[in-house]
Amino acid sequence: MIVLKQLPVGPMANFAYLLCDPAAAECAVVDPGWDAARLCAAAEEVGCRVAAVLLTHHHFDHSDGLPALLAKSPAPVFVHREDAAHVRPKASLIREVSDGDKTAVGGFEVEFLHTPGHTKGSQCIRAGEHLLTGDTLFIGACGRVDLPDSEPERMFESLRRLAALPGGLTVWPGHAYGPASSGLLSREVISNPYLRLAASEGREAFLRAVG
Repeated sequence: MIVLKQLPVGPMANFAYLLCDPAAAECAVVDPGWDAARLCAAAEEVGCRVAAVLLTHHHFDHSDGLPALLAKSPAPVFVHREDAAHVRPKASLIREVSDGDKTAVGGFEVEFLHTPGHTKGSQCIRAGEHLLTGDTLFIGACGRVDLPDSEPERMFESLRRLAALPGGLTVWPGHAYGPASSGLLSREVISNPYLRLAASEGREAFLRAVG
């Protein structure tokens, strides 16, 4: 059984997450950009030790809480290999992953889906019926593609891939930028203009929309 806790953190409308297996008393922390003490306290409240840290990408607002978190709860840090050079915990704690890699947290499995575009190593995390999308996909929008390591054409391909996943997945974004804190992927394919463009209108229409 997967228990997901969504935690608003920091001054930039970020969401961090706990993916918990209460029976095994283990959890993974996703995107600890801020408020590491609060994340550790939230894990303790559900009776779980931090067994892993999962990063959707390297940007500071998703990873700067790592030193404080790891000082209290040392755990392996799973990051896509194309973003790994940008994060700085002890090298012994870094676990570089590629598309399709999986790891276990307690009695459940998480899968890493490489979805570049916002950064070269952006990835989504699938755990059961949960899809944690970082800054690749928001509710009603997608991540920026005008940053130094952003790639609009790869974002197009990544969104097409997400649109083809089972519609019953729940999207859990990296920021509270939309009208809701989460939503069914099937609804986003219809209502999210960027996801809809990537899924059905083609590359050129998408690239025009993102500038």
